[in-house]
Amino acid sequence: MRQRADLKQSRRWVVKIGSALLTADGAGLDRAAIHDWVTQMVALRARGIELVLVSSGAVAEGMMRLGWTSRPQALHELQAAAAVGQMGLVQAYESNFQQYGIHTAQVLLTHDDLSDRQRYLNARNTLRALLEFGVLPVVNENDTVVTDEICFGDNDTLAALVANLVEADALIILTDQAGLFDRDPRRHADARLLHEARAGDESLDEMVGGSAGELGRGGMLTKLRAARLAARSGAGTVIAFGREPRVLERIADGERLGTLLLPEQEAQAARKQWLAGHLQLRGTLHLDAGAVKVLCESGRSLLPVGVVAVEGDFQRGEAVACVDEAGREIARGLVNYSARDARKIIGRPSRELAAILGHVDEPEMIHRDNLVLV
Repeated sequence: MRQRADLKQSRRWVVKIGSALLTADGAGLDRAAIHDWVTQMVALRARGIELVLVSSGAVAEGMMRLGWTSRPQALHELQAAAAVGQMGLVQAYESNFQQYGIHTAQVLLTHDDLSDRQRYLNARNTLRALLEFGVLPVVNENDTVVTDEICFGDNDTLAALVANLVEADALIILTDQAGLFDRDPRRHADARLLHEARAGDESLDEMVGGSAGELGRGGMLTKLRAARLAARSGAGTVIAFGREPRVLERIADGERLGTLLLPEQEAQAARKQWLAGHLQLRGTLHLDAGAVKVLCESGRSLLPVGVVAVEGDFQRGEAVACVDEAGREIARGLVNYSARDARKIIGRPSRELAAILGHVDEPEMIHRDNLVLV
């Protein structure tokens, strides 16, 4: 099980900063605080940690720019505030990171983007490419187009889903509280901070409340739920007070700050279990003996050259079964090509894909990270 010291070995973090920290008492964004967090993230990158930032604050900044003193209730007014505020939020991060020669990228997501398998893969591939290019993605919910039915509801949930998406080692949630307490610290002076717990511990539900601040939509309950979502892919979650001096660097040092919520399983095992339990099969790939051996003995990706036949009418990102020459299912996973394109490239080496299809989504038919043996 992951412990505090293991955060020193973590190489990919999702950092979420909440509205209560980002706003300056109703005066829009706290740019001094943003500069401080950016400085810390630059230091983390120098240590070799890849970062994806999930930032709240767009609605709050938009409210300030529009002269509103209370959060609107009408959806179209919230969307308008988010559209206005997103300009200031991105500008604040871009200008600070540029001082250190680091490029940022704005990534706006909705729940539909992560529930639709093809769009899920598109988002994953884009974020991976940005990280490979040394760009720091700044992610937010696409508040200007979401509706009540599809919105994440809070950026804690969004951050956890992004942690699943990029297979992060850790989710760091910076908030205006010191962490999870065994009782509400606003009502009980003797409330005790929980330094470490299992994310799946059901007794934690009784300890946290679901209340949210004026500008934010999430309470401590949403942070606990986010930790459980992040644990699906094996990420540990730290919930900590965001204005603690050098909070991100000290967490990276393994210091006992905030609450560490541990996943039940290590990252790879957790992700495989998640894949195995959530896949509805849309088709079948028939493999030759060499491909079966590579998958079963070496744990490598499935390449088009090892596929001899395709059954079904699936789309890119949907789940398919992989069977051996006797028709026995040996694995299942998320395929990188539609059935139509898959039939064109089976038995062919990856270097020929561009010439055959006119494009290359990925060189693998199924990447090993999206494949589980059965």
